[in-house]
Amino acid sequence: MTPMELTFYFFSTIAVIAALMVVVSKNPVHSVLWLILSFLSVAGLFVLLQAEFVAMLLIIVYVGAVAVLFLFVVMMLDVDFAELKGEMALYMPIALLIGVVILVELGIAFGTWSITEAAMAQRAAVTPDVTEVQNTAALGALIYDDYIYLFQAAGLILLVAMIGAIVLTLRHRKDIKRQDILAQIYRDPAKAMELKDVKPGQGL
Repeated sequence: MTPMELTFYFFSTIAVIAALMVVVSKNPVHSVLWLILSFLSVAGLFVLLQAEFVAMLLIIVYVGAVAVLFLFVVMMLDVDFAELKGEMALYMPIALLIGVVILVELGIAFGTWSITEAAMAQRAAVTPDVTEVQNTAALGALIYDDYIYLFQAAGLILLVAMIGAIVLTLRHRKDIKRQDILAQIYRDPAKAMELKDVKPGQGL
Protein backbone atom coordinates (compact mmCIF):
# COMPACT_ATOMS: atom_id res chain seq x y z
CA MET A 1 0.00 0.00 0.00
CA THR A 2 1.40 3.37 -1.05
CA PRO A 3 1.72 6.36 1.32
CA MET A 4 -0.96 8.14 -0.72
CA GLU A 5 -3.43 5.33 -0.06
CA LEU A 6 -2.53 5.25 3.63
CA THR A 7 -3.14 8.99 3.87
CA PHE A 8 -6.46 8.61 2.05
CA TYR A 9 -7.68 5.90 4.41
CA PHE A 10 -6.46 7.92 7.40
CA PHE A 11 -8.39 11.05 6.48
CA SER A 12 -11.43 9.04 5.37
CA THR A 13 -11.60 7.12 8.63
CA ILE A 14 -11.31 10.30 10.69
CA ALA A 15 -13.99 12.03 8.56
CA VAL A 16 -16.45 9.14 8.96
CA ILE A 17 -15.85 8.78 12.71
CA ALA A 18 -16.11 12.55 13.25
CA ALA A 19 -19.36 12.70 11.24
CA LEU A 20 -20.78 9.87 13.34
CA MET A 21 -19.78 11.63 16.56
CA VAL A 22 -21.49 14.81 15.37
CA VAL A 23 -24.78 12.91 15.34
CA VAL A 24 -24.40 10.80 18.49
CA SER A 25 -22.73 13.34 20.81
CA LYS A 26 -25.01 14.46 23.63
CA ASN A 27 -23.25 17.77 24.15
CA PRO A 28 -23.85 20.18 21.21
CA VAL A 29 -20.50 21.89 21.82
CA HIS A 30 -18.75 18.56 21.35
CA SER A 31 -20.81 18.00 18.19
CA VAL A 32 -19.54 21.27 16.73
CA LEU A 33 -15.95 20.36 17.60
CA TRP A 34 -16.37 16.99 15.90
CA LEU A 35 -17.84 18.83 12.91
CA ILE A 36 -14.70 20.97 12.70
CA LEU A 37 -12.57 17.82 12.75
CA SER A 38 -14.69 16.36 9.96
CA PHE A 39 -14.19 19.52 7.86
CA LEU A 40 -10.43 19.36 8.39
CA SER A 41 -10.34 15.71 7.34
CA VAL A 42 -12.33 16.45 4.17
CA ALA A 43 -9.92 19.32 3.44
CA GLY A 44 -7.09 16.80 3.65
CA LEU A 45 -8.88 14.62 1.10
CA PHE A 46 -9.17 17.62 -1.23
CA VAL A 47 -5.43 18.17 -0.90
CA LEU A 48 -4.86 14.55 -1.94
CA LEU A 49 -6.99 15.25 -5.02
CA GLN A 50 -4.71 18.22 -5.80
CA ALA A 51 -7.57 20.65 -5.14
CA GLU A 52 -5.69 22.90 -2.75
CA PHE A 53 -7.90 25.92 -3.46
CA VAL A 54 -11.08 24.05 -2.52
CA ALA A 55 -9.36 22.72 0.61
CA MET A 56 -8.38 26.23 1.70
CA LEU A 57 -11.92 27.46 1.01
CA LEU A 58 -13.30 24.64 3.16
CA ILE A 59 -10.99 25.55 6.04
CA ILE A 60 -11.44 29.32 5.78
CA VAL A 61 -15.19 29.41 5.14
CA TYR A 62 -16.57 26.39 6.99
CA VAL A 63 -14.05 25.91 9.79
CA GLY A 64 -13.09 29.56 10.24
CA ALA A 65 -16.55 31.08 9.90
CA VAL A 66 -19.51 28.70 9.86
CA ALA A 67 -18.34 26.18 12.47
CA VAL A 68 -17.06 28.91 14.80
CA LEU A 69 -20.41 30.70 14.42
CA PHE A 70 -22.22 27.47 15.32
CA LEU A 71 -19.95 27.07 18.34
CA PHE A 72 -20.61 30.59 19.63
CA VAL A 73 -24.37 30.28 19.06
CA VAL A 74 -24.56 26.95 20.87
CA MET A 75 -22.48 28.25 23.78
CA MET A 76 -24.50 31.49 24.10
CA LEU A 77 -28.02 30.03 23.81
CA ASP A 78 -29.72 28.67 26.90
CA VAL A 79 -31.08 25.48 25.39
CA ASP A 80 -33.21 23.08 27.43
CA PHE A 81 -31.66 19.78 26.39
CA ALA A 82 -34.12 17.71 28.40
CA GLU A 83 -37.00 19.14 26.37
CA LEU A 84 -35.12 18.56 23.13
CA LYS A 85 -34.48 14.93 24.05
CA GLY A 86 -38.17 14.48 24.87
CA GLU A 87 -39.20 15.85 21.47
CA MET A 88 -36.55 13.72 19.77
CA ALA A 89 -38.07 10.58 21.27
CA LEU A 90 -41.43 11.47 19.71
CA TYR A 91 -39.97 11.67 16.20
CA MET A 92 -37.61 8.71 16.57
CA PRO A 93 -39.79 6.19 14.63
CA ILE A 94 -40.12 8.55 11.65
CA ALA A 95 -36.37 9.26 11.76
CA LEU A 96 -35.57 5.54 11.79
CA LEU A 97 -37.91 4.96 8.85
CA ILE A 98 -36.25 7.74 6.84
CA GLY A 99 -32.82 6.36 7.74
CA VAL A 100 -33.78 2.87 6.53
CA VAL A 101 -35.11 4.31 3.25
CA ILE A 102 -31.87 6.25 2.70
CA LEU A 103 -29.75 3.18 3.43
CA VAL A 104 -31.80 1.12 0.96
CA GLU A 105 -31.38 3.79 -1.70
CA LEU A 106 -27.63 3.93 -1.10
CA GLY A 107 -27.44 0.15 -1.30
CA ILE A 108 -29.28 0.11 -4.61
CA ALA A 109 -27.09 2.90 -5.99
CA PHE A 110 -23.78 1.33 -4.98
CA GLY A 111 -24.97 -2.14 -5.92
CA THR A 112 -25.40 -1.13 -9.55
CA TRP A 113 -22.43 1.27 -9.61
CA SER A 114 -20.07 0.71 -12.50
CA ILE A 115 -17.21 2.79 -13.89
CA THR A 116 -17.11 3.09 -17.64
CA GLU A 117 -13.88 2.90 -19.58
CA ALA A 118 -14.31 6.44 -20.88
CA ALA A 119 -14.75 7.96 -17.41
CA MET A 120 -11.11 8.87 -16.91
CA ALA A 121 -10.83 10.30 -20.42
CA GLN A 122 -13.94 12.44 -19.92
CA ARG A 123 -12.64 13.66 -16.57
CA ALA A 124 -9.27 14.56 -18.10
CA ALA A 125 -10.99 16.44 -20.93
CA VAL A 126 -12.69 18.78 -18.45
CA THR A 127 -9.63 19.58 -16.35
CA PRO A 128 -6.43 20.88 -17.96
CA ASP A 129 -3.08 19.27 -17.49
CA VAL A 130 -1.56 20.02 -14.08
CA THR A 131 1.84 20.63 -15.63
CA GLU A 132 0.43 23.35 -17.92
CA VAL A 133 -1.82 25.33 -15.57
CA GLN A 134 -2.53 25.17 -11.85
CA ASN A 135 -5.93 24.07 -10.66
CA THR A 136 -6.58 27.44 -8.98
CA ALA A 137 -5.97 29.30 -12.24
CA ALA A 138 -8.09 26.79 -14.14
CA LEU A 139 -10.93 27.15 -11.65
CA GLY A 140 -10.76 30.95 -11.89
CA ALA A 141 -10.81 30.82 -15.68
CA LEU A 142 -13.77 28.45 -15.60
CA ILE A 143 -15.81 30.61 -13.22
CA TYR A 144 -14.92 34.08 -14.44
CA ASP A 145 -14.67 33.31 -18.17
CA ASP A 146 -17.03 30.50 -19.09
CA TYR A 147 -19.68 30.89 -16.38
CA ILE A 148 -19.33 34.56 -15.44
CA TYR A 149 -23.03 35.34 -15.99
CA LEU A 150 -24.17 32.39 -13.91
CA PHE A 151 -21.67 33.34 -11.21
CA GLN A 152 -22.97 36.92 -11.13
CA ALA A 153 -26.57 35.66 -11.10
CA ALA A 154 -25.79 33.45 -8.10
CA GLY A 155 -24.27 36.45 -6.32
CA LEU A 156 -27.36 38.55 -7.04
CA ILE A 157 -29.63 35.78 -5.73
CA LEU A 158 -27.64 35.61 -2.49
CA LEU A 159 -27.76 39.41 -2.19
CA VAL A 160 -31.54 39.44 -2.67
CA ALA A 161 -31.90 36.63 -0.11
CA MET A 162 -29.79 38.55 2.41
CA ILE A 163 -31.77 41.77 1.90
CA GLY A 164 -35.04 39.83 2.15
CA ALA A 165 -33.98 38.22 5.43
CA ILE A 166 -33.08 41.63 6.86
CA VAL A 167 -36.37 43.16 5.72
CA LEU A 168 -38.46 40.30 7.10
CA THR A 169 -36.75 40.31 10.50
CA LEU A 170 -36.46 44.09 10.93
CA ARG A 171 -38.91 45.42 13.48
CA HIS A 172 -39.18 49.10 14.39
CA ARG A 173 -40.05 49.29 18.07
CA LYS A 174 -40.93 52.59 19.71
CA ASP A 175 -40.20 51.52 23.28
CA ILE A 176 -36.44 51.20 22.83
CA LYS A 177 -33.70 53.80 22.55
CA ARG A 178 -31.94 53.78 19.19
CA GLN A 179 -28.46 54.97 18.41
CA ASP A 180 -28.11 58.23 16.45
CA ILE A 181 -24.66 58.18 14.85
CA LEU A 182 -24.80 61.74 13.47
CA ALA A 183 -25.90 63.14 16.83
CA GLN A 184 -22.94 61.44 18.47
CA ILE A 185 -20.48 62.71 15.87
CA TYR A 186 -21.64 66.33 15.81
CA ARG A 187 -22.21 66.79 19.52
CA ASP A 188 -20.49 69.66 21.32
CA PRO A 189 -18.26 68.51 24.20
CA ALA A 190 -19.07 71.72 26.06
CA LYS A 191 -22.75 70.84 26.03
CA ALA A 192 -22.35 67.09 26.42
CA MET A 193 -20.95 67.26 29.94
CA GLU A 194 -21.39 69.49 32.95
CA LEU A 195 -18.91 69.84 35.80
CA LYS A 196 -20.29 69.99 39.33
CA ASP A 197 -18.27 71.42 42.20
CA VAL A 198 -19.32 69.23 45.08
CA LYS A 199 -18.15 70.58 48.40
CA PRO A 200 -17.24 68.33 51.33
CA GLY A 201 -20.32 67.33 53.26
CA GLN A 202 -22.70 68.44 50.52
CA GLY A 203 -24.73 65.92 48.60
CA LEU A 204 -25.43 65.92 44.93
